[in-house]
Amino acid sequence: MCGIAGWIDFTRDLTTERPTVEAMTATLHRRGPDADGVWLSAHAALGHRRLAIVDLEGGVQPMTAQRRGSEAPVVLTYSGEVYNFRELRDQLRARGHHFRTASDTEVVLRAYLEWGTGFVDRLTGMFAFAIWDAAREELLLVRDRLGVKPLYYHAYRGGVLFASEPKAILANPLFTARTSEDKLPILFNPRLSMPWETPYTDLRQVQPGHLVRVDRSGAHEAPYWRLVSQEHHDDEDTTVRRVRDILEDTVARQLVADVPLCTLLSGGLDSSAVTALAARHHAPGLRSFSVDFQGAADDFRATALRPEQDTPFALAAAAHIGVDHTSIDLDPEALADVVPAALAARDLPSLGQFDASMYLLFQAVRERSTVALSGEAADEVFGGYPWFFDQATVWGDTFPWLGNAPRLTDCLAADVRARIRPEEDERDRYATLRARVPRLTGESGLQARMREVLYLSLQGPLLYLLDRKDRMSMALGLEVRVPFCDHTLLEYVWNVPWKMKVADGREKSLLRAAVADLLPQEVLRRRKSAYPATFSPAHAKAVRAALDRVLDDGSSPLAALLDLPKVRALAQGRTEMMTMADNLHLLLPLIEVDRWMRAYDVTLTS
Repeated sequence: MCGIAGWIDFTRDLTTERPTVEAMTATLHRRGPDADGVWLSAHAALGHRRLAIVDLEGGVQPMTAQRRGSEAPVVLTYSGEVYNFRELRDQLRARGHHFRTASDTEVVLRAYLEWGTGFVDRLTGMFAFAIWDAAREELLLVRDRLGVKPLYYHAYRGGVLFASEPKAILANPLFTARTSEDKLPILFNPRLSMPWETPYTDLRQVQPGHLVRVDRSGAHEAPYWRLVSQEHHDDEDTTVRRVRDILEDTVARQLVADVPLCTLLSGGLDSSAVTALAARHHAPGLRSFSVDFQGAADDFRATALRPEQDTPFALAAAAHIGVDHTSIDLDPEALADVVPAALAARDLPSLGQFDASMYLLFQAVRERSTVALSGEAADEVFGGYPWFFDQATVWGDTFPWLGNAPRLTDCLAADVRARIRPEEDERDRYATLRARVPRLTGESGLQARMREVLYLSLQGPLLYLLDRKDRMSMALGLEVRVPFCDHTLLEYVWNVPWKMKVADGREKSLLRAAVADLLPQEVLRRRKSAYPATFSPAHAKAVRAALDRVLDDGSSPLAALLDLPKVRALAQGRTEMMTMADNLHLLLPLIEVDRWMRAYDVTLTS
């Protein structure tokens, strides 16, 4: 896993811009602590920071190759893992290609030489990369199908800047950190972001399953992959077996690494399934890790999304599976100290305790492992969240994952609300994504609506979780792999009827049936419980104090934007919410947006 950055400009000589390109690349050193490289030509400059996972001695980047009969280079800067690289390498060798390394990087490069842009259809994995074809004077930016790996770009007249993280683009003088009032809805709730959207003005993400071509005519984005809805003909037993087969194959492929590997084991169904499958294919001594908070036994408060603590279930799963398990117990009072590091990792408003605790977890994991397997995306693929089963929420005419929580934009000042019209903005976003749902002819009723609900959950909410996982892990040089994001698994499960997904009357029935022989009953039957939150009174006191400092500071970037009485009333209340731990969780973005705008000197425009 790595960090990539680059600059294409058809109006200037980039061979004179080495210091700027090196500065852009250097900002990503945490993503790639093992090596770095820069490649320059008149109109293209590519940078790379490497975290060595496969072929530790080979795989140096940017990597170059030539077509037969041509001296013009094709240059790749690549981040990610292609899990089927061995099969592709065999196919390419049969077509006459010779390999200098054992890396998947070289396989990606030569696959492009052999098959052109159609090669992306052959890749299985998580990746974000750029290919400069000098003969064609064309850049390709490519992102994996579910958006596991990030890729940002800023297109301007005459060229484009791109990178794994905004910080590298911010290091180029051509880009200025700006945002606008109409970005406030996604700053206050990042799950509302469209797949291409960022809070920075003129900074886009390459959408999952898309590629961007950049040439002298500009930047042009198009999909190379989409979900397709079709009739599911397998019976329940066949479906369960098929899901198990795909999971077995996927996890086995994702265990390939030349460095220490572990799993993240919360004791929930998803992470326990991944750990159990990994243990079947891994040599003895597989490690696993979970996270909890000191004093949690006294402070914990059950909510709809977190009905119970993880630790007892993680220990039960680890003992049953037979892995070497470690519980990382964090001091809640230390979380505030880590938030600046989390902000620096994200280049966007942090998620407070949730970013900070994940950062500390990954910091501890990185001391023993360089690769970890995780259970993200199972809830979105198989249907695991509580809002999938609340009929009023399911049939509500908006994003189901918003649940019953108040909208933080309700706390904006009246004049700001009049300008940006947040309710209308939410309706437009919902309508935009709902129109994208790949529908099945003749499908109606609950089955049709659940297809919408699942699709909507695969957009903002999943991308939000994957982005957080990537930033907190890569800031520490840890690669996290997510088997449930395998596109073959998603394509199959997508078309399984909802009634089969909940065959036993519970969430994720299909997944539960597929791994029933691997897990203890208390884990197999456990209710969905989200990533842990701390309910420590000391932490809550610190968050309230931070919120008060923002509200009392007339120099805050948010000072003229908020209805202060509304914010204070919400801070003092206690609202039962399906999707939020508590009212402070809901208000946390106010603190973090203020912190982000100050730290990055972000200019706000109306």
